[in-house]
Amino acid sequence: MVAAASIVVAAGTVSGVICATGEGPDASEARPVPSASPRPVPLPAVPSASPSATSATVSASPSVRPRRSSASASESPQAKKTTVSARLYRHPASRVIDWVRAHPGDPRRPVIESRIADQPAAVWFADWSPDTVTARVRAVTSGGAAEGRVPVVVPYAIPGRDCGGHSEGGAPDLEAYDDWIDRFAAGLGSGEVVVILEPDSVAQADCLSAGERAARFASLARAGRVFKEAGRRARVYYDAGHSGWHSPAKQADLLRRAGAASSASSDGVFSNVSNFHGTADEIAYDRAVLDALGGTHLGAVIDTSRNGNGAPADGEWCDPAGRTLGRAPTLSTGEPRIDAYLWVKLPGESDGCKGAPGTFSPSYAYDLAR
Repeated sequence: MVAAASIVVAAGTVSGVICATGEGPDASEARPVPSASPRPVPLPAVPSASPSATSATVSASPSVRPRRSSASASESPQAKKTTVSARLYRHPASRVIDWVRAHPGDPRRPVIESRIADQPAAVWFADWSPDTVTARVRAVTSGGAAEGRVPVVVPYAIPGRDCGGHSEGGAPDLEAYDDWIDRFAAGLGSGEVVVILEPDSVAQADCLSAGERAARFASLARAGRVFKEAGRRARVYYDAGHSGWHSPAKQADLLRRAGAASSASSDGVFSNVSNFHGTADEIAYDRAVLDALGGTHLGAVIDTSRNGNGAPADGEWCDPAGRTLGRAPTLSTGEPRIDAYLWVKLPGESDGCKGAPGTFSPSYAYDLAR
């Protein structure tokens, strides 16, 4: 996965979304494509203007791990009804929106604006900033509530984040993290909100010792409980990696230890964040994880921001060529136990190869969009 930056009452964008910082400004599907989540029609190439990226620095989100074959899952007999509104919130600050506003004459602008900037995306909180995080979260959730729409927020400050890789950082220790989570929860409010809890924090936990892993999972279970208690209409999803990583059984075992099976802390799992695996593969994988995890209340959400062509055959994860936008963000998927297709990674923001992690590249965005 990887990062980005922008401003939300001092917000940025990470891993392809709006990331709130403490500083200033597919493959063929198993079912017919629901009308609520269309795929864009390809466009002809347009001569590129010289790209310019907004300057900002935000910690990168985790790198995708080596691909593994994933097991298929039979469809669960119990279809889960999504209880949240079908409308997602588009926060008015992101790097792609900044670029669109600053480049009215660029020939790529109409495509990037209509197919990326106008779509709702997640808002990342990738810095450990206890003094400001409550206000910044509240700015996003109150903005969504004012419009009657559902924001997607991503707390991303777990200690030992990314095992010291591209997206290293986070809180100094779990005690500080627990305090940050309390302050984050205080900004959730009473409206509907989807929480993507710490990408890679579960799937990537193998780098920790057994004791460190147990402590992390205890903090994640606590975080889910705190969010559910603070935000009565909050829906919390835990990290399930993606279909090319762990087996469903292994991932479910990790998730269970992190509290993801409990209705007191979890509404289900998320997968494919900042990755490229096809939607059909993720649906099958997520259902297999949910079946292994147990709990009929659980559902799954899938990051479809860049998975229109599926994952590269060579396993490349860093700004690979030939990728396209996937399903449009929606909370009405038409798929049992699949609660949403979300754009957690904002298309056009680099994984670290087309620029610094989180840097917006209009040429990359245009290639994905057309």
